[in-house]
Amino acid sequence: MRFGVVVFPGSNCEQDVVHAVRVLGHDACYVWHGDTGLADYDAVVLPGGFSYGDYIRCGAVARFSPVMSEVVRYARSGRPVLGICNGFQILTEAHLLPGALLRNRGLKFICKTVTVRAEESACQWLDVAAGTVLRLPINHNEGNFICDPATLERLIDNGQVVLRYCEPDGSRRPQGSAPNGALDDIAGICNERGNVFGLMPHPERVVDPVTGDGGDGRYIFEGIVRTLEGVVG
Repeated sequence: MRFGVVVFPGSNCEQDVVHAVRVLGHDACYVWHGDTGLADYDAVVLPGGFSYGDYIRCGAVARFSPVMSEVVRYARSGRPVLGICNGFQILTEAHLLPGALLRNRGLKFICKTVTVRAEESACQWLDVAAGTVLRLPINHNEGNFICDPATLERLIDNGQVVLRYCEPDGSRRPQGSAPNGALDDIAGICNERGNVFGLMPHPERVVDPVTGDGGDGRYIFEGIVRTLEGVVG
């Protein structure tokens, strides 16, 4: 499988994604934000960072990069797109995913390992049983997911909520388990088709045992590989 990893001015996690994909035995190449060719890639990843300095809003400027028109076409054709942290923010700005990411509750940058629970969803990127608890790092200032009540209802009804922040035993506190204040403890969502997935945690940082404990990030990347192999096979 060949992954294309888009690099915007201000991206700073693209090397982590490329390393994670290669550790898992697949190919990964950098795609400059000014490029417009994605046909050669089996999957596309928008990595974390601070694209264009997060001016205006996180992802608001990156959304207009030349590559994003192609990312939109790529996604709408049913091909897999993953947005991690700033990449998730870009996907919402491009209207490939609903909702928005606001400043964290408490207005503080958060950098720590959290536990998230996999939900029953349509997501093609994650292939673990619903209820599985994963340990993943977060590293963001704007991870507070929000949407209107009607959109939240659709997300739940359509199986578009992929990951929720939780306690280590998989439970959720009545007052919420999201460290950033995210609505309904949402840590990651997908589109109705399940091929576009955005999440705030950084799975790429916990794939190689050398760079992160647990290795739970591999479930994200291995999930889409198994999905693609099933389609091709």
